[in-house]
Amino acid sequence: MVGTRGVPARYGGFETAVEEIGRRLAASGHEVTVYCRGERHAEREYLGMRLVHLPALKKKVAETLTHTGLSVLHAAGKRVARKGPDVALVFNAANAPLLPVLRTMRIPVATHVDGLEWKRTKWSGAGKRYYQTAESLAVRWSDALISDAVGIQDYYTERFGADSVFIPYGAPILERTDTGKLAEAGYEPGGFHLVVARFEPENHVHLAVDGYRRSKAAKPLVVVGSAPYNDEYTARLKELAGDDPRIRFLGGVWDQDLLDALYAGALTYLHGHSVGGTNPSLLRAMGAGASVVAYDVNFNREVLGEEAGRFFGDAESLAWRVEEAEADPGGAADRGEAARKRAAERYVWDDVATAYERLCEDLRARRLTRKTVRPKK
Repeated sequence: MVGTRGVPARYGGFETAVEEIGRRLAASGHEVTVYCRGERHAEREYLGMRLVHLPALKKKVAETLTHTGLSVLHAAGKRVARKGPDVALVFNAANAPLLPVLRTMRIPVATHVDGLEWKRTKWSGAGKRYYQTAESLAVRWSDALISDAVGIQDYYTERFGADSVFIPYGAPILERTDTGKLAEAGYEPGGFHLVVARFEPENHVHLAVDGYRRSKAAKPLVVVGSAPYNDEYTARLKELAGDDPRIRFLGGVWDQDLLDALYAGALTYLHGHSVGGTNPSLLRAMGAGASVVAYDVNFNREVLGEEAGRFFGDAESLAWRVEEAEADPGGAADRGEAARKRAAERYVWDDVATAYERLCEDLRARRLTRKTVRPKK
């Protein structure tokens, strides 16, 4: 499993997926190797997975690719020594230029293509063109593509004529809330609105802040997140918030118990992500029973359905949704329970891991090849 920061999962959706899938495959008797960068785990194994730590250039545009490059060379070297992998799972289409290394060593590979990264504002010019090219290379050089949302699956079909395997993420289902953690942070259940997002324009944190400020909401807005590479956008958010005492920026929250308590205790969770597929933060909110108000795009409607959430498209409609929830907290709670039920039924990590196991078996048996992915000429 290559292309992420690795495990233990401390960063994002890819890392959580690697941990949840890898631990289950290991428990089923498979030998799972995870390539890692950044903070080093004390042991060489974690939850049954073998960890290989390799360096990377600490630059935004090069960190992922340099680490993946070293990782595929390491895997290829093991293959030469007849100790290499039967299958490689590569996360992030941006790593596609490195797939020929694996193919040269006859290692079947599935690429998890992620969302529409080239649509992110932080990539423009050469960066945008790179991600668009990488998508086409993933189609050309993968034995299988993995889409975590039907909307992503449709995109690859429409743009490239390429097939992909639909495997979503799983949702952590939270049965109990640590109200003590919530009280320590100064909040009470149902007493605030919540945003959890990396500060990027396509996550629409600006709409959440602007819309909330326009509302007549009495309960505060708690904003969790930061912008590692975008001080300008952070400044924009602070400007939109102005001197409104109802809006509180917490920065990054790394205490996972506190974060769970915030999800579960919020009157509404405002979800603005728009260019990913099945978003892990949305699933986490649903699994915590949060009443979700989501940006109106196909990915979010796919995950929530029509009964388990509300949607907004601009600041005015978000303001109205916030006021609606405060006027009818019982209705908001009912939608939260519907969201938890939907997550528990549709987004189950055991099912996800079983689908990955089946995919790996098909790759190893050569039932999936480039001919099953690439468009017919």
